[in-house]
Amino acid sequence: MKFDGTKKFDGTKNYVATPDLKVAVNAAITLERPLLIKGEPGTGKTVLALEVARALGTPIIEWHIKSTTKAQQGLYEYDAVSRLRDSQLGDERVKDIRNYIKKGKLWEAFIMDRRPILLIDEIDKADIEFPNDLLQELDRMEFFVYETGETIKAAQRPIVIITSNNEKELPDAFLRRCFFHFIKFPDPDTMQKIVDVHFPNLKGRLVAEALRIFYDMREVPGLKKKPSTSELIDWLKLLLAEDIDFATLKETDSRKLIPPLAGALLKNEQDVHLFERIAFMSRRKGE
Repeated sequence: MKFDGTKKFDGTKNYVATPDLKVAVNAAITLERPLLIKGEPGTGKTVLALEVARALGTPIIEWHIKSTTKAQQGLYEYDAVSRLRDSQLGDERVKDIRNYIKKGKLWEAFIMDRRPILLIDEIDKADIEFPNDLLQELDRMEFFVYETGETIKAAQRPIVIITSNNEKELPDAFLRRCFFHFIKFPDPDTMQKIVDVHFPNLKGRLVAEALRIFYDMREVPGLKKKPSTSELIDWLKLLLAEDIDFATLKETDSRKLIPPLAGALLKNEQDVHLFERIAFMSRRKGE
């Protein structure tokens, strides 16, 4: 299936998209603006790009950003060291400088014969100047290769999806060029739909109790990292694998306030200690 520019994103069987998220995706496509998706970790930002590609039947190019990533790497990299070494060895490859230019993710997206989705994942991990360094290329959909003297222009404008965990502020000039959407943490009804996608045959009191515990944990004051959607899914997998039943999950003994297999939900020692203190205080009150 080839994306003709008219098909709308309406979610997929594997991804529960809220109405406002569907509007944001389709608006960004219509405006031909990068879609900037923010939200706490584990809310499905990266998966969204994969599912949009699947829904529209278009290829996806993924650029996962690290703290050391530079904007230039998204365009191309020139390996001058290899060329110098090959020249010393008399290699014929040195006659064509193109042999030492490595195409970046933007270059790959620009030259595809089908309109791709370009995912720039976790842009806030990079240096603060990283977004600004891509402004012109994302605006004009072209860049200049100094070593060869050629201009690389997009055959067709990619659908650009950019994710951020909000670890640092992005520059205003960059934000002005994006269509922005914040993925709110799913409410219980939406979360039930997400669970149904992953566990279509899992019904009844176990799920209801697991969701109650999950949302109660997120509301505990002082929690450093609230458990996310992806961690809930992992926890449910473990509950099933270990055959934890509703009665065990419903346990109200003050000595067992920390839920079973809580390591799937609590990811740092500060939060584990917090729940241990709560359990201790509860035992003291019950004595």
